[in-house]
Amino acid sequence: MVQTIITAIVCLLVGGTAAWLVLNYLTTSKSKKIVEEAQKEAETIKKDKLLEVKEKFISLKADLEKQVSVRNSKIQSQEARLKQREMALNQRQEDLHARKGELDSIRENMENQLEVIERKKQDLDKIHKQEVERLEVISGLSAEEAKERLAQSLKEEAQTAAAAYINEIMEEARMTANKEAKKIVVQSIQRVATETAIENAITVFHIDSDEIKGRIIGREGRNIRALEAATGIEIIVDDTPEAIILSGFDPVRREIARLALHQLVQDGRIHPARIEEIVNKVRKQVEEEIIETGKRTTIDLGIHGLHPDLIRMIGRMKYRSSYGQNLLQHSRETANLCAIMASELGLNPKKAKRAGLLHDIGKVPDDEPELPHAILGMRLAEKYKEKPDIVNAIGAHHDETEMTSLLAPIVQVCDAISGARPGARREIVEAYIKRLNDLERLALSYPGVLKTYAIQAGRELRVIVGADKISDVETENLSNEIAKKIQDEMTYPGQVKITVIRETRAVAFAK
Repeated sequence: MVQTIITAIVCLLVGGTAAWLVLNYLTTSKSKKIVEEAQKEAETIKKDKLLEVKEKFISLKADLEKQVSVRNSKIQSQEARLKQREMALNQRQEDLHARKGELDSIRENMENQLEVIERKKQDLDKIHKQEVERLEVISGLSAEEAKERLAQSLKEEAQTAAAAYINEIMEEARMTANKEAKKIVVQSIQRVATETAIENAITVFHIDSDEIKGRIIGREGRNIRALEAATGIEIIVDDTPEAIILSGFDPVRREIARLALHQLVQDGRIHPARIEEIVNKVRKQVEEEIIETGKRTTIDLGIHGLHPDLIRMIGRMKYRSSYGQNLLQHSRETANLCAIMASELGLNPKKAKRAGLLHDIGKVPDDEPELPHAILGMRLAEKYKEKPDIVNAIGAHHDETEMTSLLAPIVQVCDAISGARPGARREIVEAYIKRLNDLERLALSYPGVLKTYAIQAGRELRVIVGADKISDVETENLSNEIAKKIQDEMTYPGQVKITVIRETRAVAFAK
């Protein structure tokens, strides 16, 4: 196209007819070639498209034939399944017809059997009626009376069985209650730790030198006589170096005498008038200290609202003892034990602690009438407006009056626990020695025992046996037998450990 344009331009430039003709011819021949080539190319494209169409038609035809074959196979399989189902249904229908015939025959048999059973039932009713009439004639009782007697018999048997069952339950409950009670007591003892100190009937007053003894005795003994008269305490001045003994069963008086002596020795002026003055002054101080001790005790225990006279009596407990056990310490311990035990049992711990503190208040009145201390304490508590359950707990802790509240047995048990602690109360020396001898003598009564030793204040018993007389197995049995016999026949605090020793010795001499 570009060449044609260039040629036309040349012709125009040359400007001639001949040139234009030549150009036209060239252009016409070229167009024919182009047309021919386009026709050839169109034929080629047409053939290609026809081939493509044929191929596509063939592929589509193959796909359709494939789908038709798949559908035909599905239809054939469905027809086969339908034929199978039809055959199965026909078979079931035949089976149902057969079963229906069997059921009809069974029904007829059942109806026949029911008729037979009904006839037999009627016959049995007649026989039962005849037997009942016969039994009534034989026993002389009607059917109703026989039923009543049978019911009574069954009732008595049921009552007997129920009573036995109740006894078993009660016994089991009793065993469980004992176990729980022991558990509570042990927990209460473990949670209240206390020191055990024994009170004595004498007080030793220490002095710096023996020269003071003469001044205390005074001219012709007038000072010591004045001191004994003012305090009510026996003063023993002997050869004991640097010590004066104050003897008396009233701890308050002993304390007054001790404090008075202390002030007189420090002051240096010792004569009857001065002695009386100092003793009166010390007596007032001790009385104030008693009240202060009572107040401090109630505050420590968390007990409020006590009458002032009761507080003073609580303070006086500090200077009293029971079987050598300090009364205030014993009362405090009993109060704490009561509170713990009451808490374990679901009772009021404050009331229990109050009753435990006041349970021995009858041992420290200003006047001492001839009454048991529990009854006297009960009257004092009632006098000072304590509540009835606390009053009853005080009066009943030694079974001298009937227990009407749950606090009473708690106070009684806790009082016994406090007094039964090892070392809490004084034991008579003769009884102590006798118990040790009884322990040794009891073990010596067994055959094969050579020696016995009661040690650790009677808390352990060591038994020496002969190796040729007792075997190892018999040794173990012997310890158990001795322990059981001690437990059954003797009374002792705490527990006793029995140790049986069997020793084999081999002796040889080298010459």
